[in-house]
Amino acid sequence: MANTEASLQQAMTSIEGALGVALVDYTSGMALGTLGGSKDFNLEVAAAGNTDVVRAKLRTMEHLGIKDEIEDILITLSGQYHLIRLLKARGSNGLFLYLVLDSGRANLAMARHLLKRIEADLEV
Repeated sequence: MANTEASLQQAMTSIEGALGVALVDYTSGMALGTLGGSKDFNLEVAAAGNTDVVRAKLRTMEHLGIKDEIEDILITLSGQYHLIRLLKARGSNGLFLYLVLDSGRANLAMARHLLKRIEADLEV
């Protein structure tokens, strides 16, 4: 089991093309931990903004009567991938990992695989 800081560090070092990563509480919009980002990309603002994406998708699923769970949400930009992975472990209700990738350097399938493994080892 890994703590938040170790998990974020693992994401930044093991996932090719990682530009930033955060652990976010979508019930409050607060980032519980961040690593990466830049002066031109405020990771905390982006993480907080993506809580709206998660909430909207969950609301839509509820309205449609979809009784399934979200694994991840992918947003593609011209130069970046934004990957939101909802945590499933006991005690992590309302949390997601948010990963920003350089689309020119990242392997999206491998990033999803590694993020899933990081999630499995994360102890909140």
